[in-house]
Amino acid sequence: MVRALERKIVKDIMFLRSKSAPASAEDAGTAQDLADTLKANRERCVGLAANMIGVRRNIIIVQTQLAPIIMMNPRITEHSEKSYEAEEGCLSLEGTRKALRYESITVEYCDTRMKKHKGKFSGFTAQIIQHEIDHCNGIII
Repeated sequence: MVRALERKIVKDIMFLRSKSAPASAEDAGTAQDLADTLKANRERCVGLAANMIGVRRNIIIVQTQLAPIIMMNPRITEHSEKSYEAEEGCLSLEGTRKALRYESITVEYCDTRMKKHKGKFSGFTAQIIQHEIDHCNGIII
């Protein structure tokens, strides 16, 4: 099967405001589409959620310093008390907007084989994860 390298970015606010359904192992193709789309937009993008490419599944991808991480069904289980106001952009929206973000978070998620993982993230990586999880929950900055 030949795969497209990049999916079109959804800009329909009503679609983006819908909460995503849980992901399963059958959604591995969507995870790969997210990876391909992130790579194609690497000059202007550091994370994506599946609804941004037209799929209402709880899947995100986040570019870290080392490599992109795909998270299926990510869930923030802990966060720092300290938060800050960030100025964020989004491929689905024009311009930037302010958002309140925690400095550090703990996230439980599955990989594309549905193996469970738990990770602690801080700084910009934590900010990206929070932004993309918001997308999965229908929250737009």
